[in-house]
Amino acid sequence: MNFEQQYKWRNSRRFNDYSGYIKRMFNGRVQKISVDAGFSCPNRDGTIGLGGCTYCNNETFKPSYCNLESSVTDQVEKGISFFSQKNSTMRFLAYFQAYTNTHASLNNLIKLYEEALRHPKIIGLVIATRPDCLPLEVVDYLRKKSLDYYVMVELGVESCNNQTLSRINRGHTFEQSVQAIEMLAMQHIHTCAHMILGLPGESANDVLHQAIEMSELPIENLKLHQLQIHKGTKMAKQYLQQPEMFSLYQTVDEYIDLVILYIEKLNPGIVIERFISQSPKELLIAPRWGIKNFEFVAKLEKELARLNTWQGRSYAK
Repeated sequence: MNFEQQYKWRNSRRFNDYSGYIKRMFNGRVQKISVDAGFSCPNRDGTIGLGGCTYCNNETFKPSYCNLESSVTDQVEKGISFFSQKNSTMRFLAYFQAYTNTHASLNNLIKLYEEALRHPKIIGLVIATRPDCLPLEVVDYLRKKSLDYYVMVELGVESCNNQTLSRINRGHTFEQSVQAIEMLAMQHIHTCAHMILGLPGESANDVLHQAIEMSELPIENLKLHQLQIHKGTKMAKQYLQQPEMFSLYQTVDEYIDLVILYIEKLNPGIVIERFISQSPKELLIAPRWGIKNFEFVAKLEKELARLNTWQGRSYAK
């Protein structure tokens, strides 16, 4: 099957893109509104471990309107007000993003989730969490909510290699990620896996093998994220003291080459939400590409077209 035949239903984009997924799912514009509900992380507070993941600085991805001094309602309203200036008919998903957003009692979770859902323009929830922090009672609640709302659970998987997960103090195994993904799929809850490319000790071959392993799982969406070294993290100290531990993709073109090989092996049914992450300049140590998400995607698509390749080209069922 050639590219034109395989991708006709995707408006001829060479990967299964998130914007197309949203249009098919909702038949209109939908935007995530980030919410910081004050959660902690079981890998920081001693429930699972202490110190957190070696790469984690939560300030690198939190929008300015996410403020713990503001209620969930206030954050949702501010986010909707900001994005509605661009499109008054836009609808929204409440994105519980900061730290581990299932790390609380069920009653507390329900209170926070329901507060977000009360806004008339909120049509669903996106909940970022860990694969080892999904009690059955929480999953059952989310299953019931998914009958009336869109519910997506975004799992921080990060790597398929248990040695890597231990090295970055992740606090869970890949097997736990597989178990969580399969459990959510059985309950018909939308799932997204978050993966970091270029973690210490992982070669390009390890990263490409990850694409094969993730393709075997019942995930719906995938977020890719180049490894970034942020100030205020344990990894920043490691990077300064032991730079030989790291094989960062120092140029955009080098990373694009890897991403193309990755998505060629990836199940074409998996939706790719993003390829890179952007961090505030004042917090970023390396790599400093100075490129925005849309600029990266444009460069990637140009290279995919030049090579006449696409997501799933070498995918083997």
